[in-house]
Amino acid sequence: MRTWALSNLTKGIILIVAILAVGAGLVVWKNKVGGHVSAGSFNSITKAEIEMLLADVAKSNPAILKRLNEDPEMKKTQLENLKQLLAFASQAKKEGLAEDANSKQELDNIRSEILAVNYDREVNKDKGPMPAFGFISEDQVKAYWDDQAPVAGRTHEQEFNDFLNAKIEVLKKGNPEMNREITEEEKTQARDVFAKMRIYKAEYEKKAEAGELPKEFVDKANLQVKLQQAQFLARLYSEKIADQMKVTDEEIAKYITDHPEIDPVQKRAKAQGLLDRAKAGEDFASLANEFTEDPGNKGPDGKGQGGIYKDTPKGRMVAPFEAAALALEAGQVSPELVETDFGFHIIKLERKLGKSGDSKEETYDVRHILISTAVKDPTNPMGRDTPVKEFAKAKLEEEKEKKLLEEIVASNNIQVPADFDVPQPTAEQLQQMQQQRQQQMQMPPGADGPEGGPAGGPPKPGKPEPKKPEPKPEPKNK
Repeated sequence: MRTWALSNLTKGIILIVAILAVGAGLVVWKNKVGGHVSAGSFNSITKAEIEMLLADVAKSNPAILKRLNEDPEMKKTQLENLKQLLAFASQAKKEGLAEDANSKQELDNIRSEILAVNYDREVNKDKGPMPAFGFISEDQVKAYWDDQAPVAGRTHEQEFNDFLNAKIEVLKKGNPEMNREITEEEKTQARDVFAKMRIYKAEYEKKAEAGELPKEFVDKANLQVKLQQAQFLARLYSEKIADQMKVTDEEIAKYITDHPEIDPVQKRAKAQGLLDRAKAGEDFASLANEFTEDPGNKGPDGKGQGGIYKDTPKGRMVAPFEAAALALEAGQVSPELVETDFGFHIIKLERKLGKSGDSKEETYDVRHILISTAVKDPTNPMGRDTPVKEFAKAKLEEEKEKKLLEEIVASNNIQVPADFDVPQPTAEQLQQMQQQRQQQMQMPPGADGPEGGPAGGPPKPGKPEPKKPEPKPEPKNK
């Protein structure tokens, strides 16, 4: 099921991305495999909390501070995205998604990971580089497992089994490829990480309760817990409402009718006129060079190619185009326009399906003239032309998402500051960041970065946007 809004909510939330890295060893285990806590309140974030995040940004990516200082609209967007993320998390909690047994376990896991990793970095920061939890000895791990006194009714072994089972379920839900049994090696690695995580979490909580940790450090760790738990709950709610965001064919057709500026009726009339001229005997290649809107018609020298696609393997073109082309005899023009998502095609078959030259597969030669029905989004001048139905679908989804987001934000009374102060990065900070980037580019794949995390930095939350098809109108693989 598509998490329709999560990428929109988290895409570009610099303030959150900057704090979500965890230790490299933990990241590796989570990528391979993957006590209960109730989620806190997600209804607000304060100016002090945002500026606390910015202090970390200053260390990890000062160039972002420069952009935030120079672009007031970017600051506004950051606040709006945070508001929407917190609203989704609040709504998920309101609807009971945080009470599911697996969700409770994952929320607890998020808290344990963040507290343990931050504690590791704080108490060992002056001891030199080491993988996450690298300063915990084997004797400490052994002592942890030897202590089987129940805590809140569960032994360490029971806690680990609950943790592992819930983690696997969460990972399977988000990744169908995880539909397998974990190996003993993976389970052993998970058990080791779990023990170390719980050892440091217990130390953190004991020292925090005794006031032995800096208040700013504790506040930052708690904020990290809040925001990463918010992301987890926002994803759950996003999945729950995905069906509400689906757009029907009827809605798409109505949108196109209601927006005559994108309605392909006039394009059809133009294409029909060209088809009539081709059927009347006018030179097809000349018509293609003059009228086709297929960007693939231009050769390396910039000259028109007469609309030709030579040695086209069967299955290369989209189905309606290929079916119409292969239904013709060589030299014949299709009697009707052929419509695809790219527009209206006038098709002429030059060579029937068969082997050509040294080719080992059957191919055919076909010419076509395309009158494109693709639309340029006026709100995105740098974007590519989009097939009209795809454009209409995207706009309808945006409208539904915007309306629902506004309703959820309003109903959860999300409070964020109207503004926040952004520190100016120093020239030295910017220079150091540039040097780190150059070093990372020279690292082999999988090497650790300067903070103990992956060399490429923390993964961006949310799903990547799907790639748009290339503008060539008919090949499937374009």
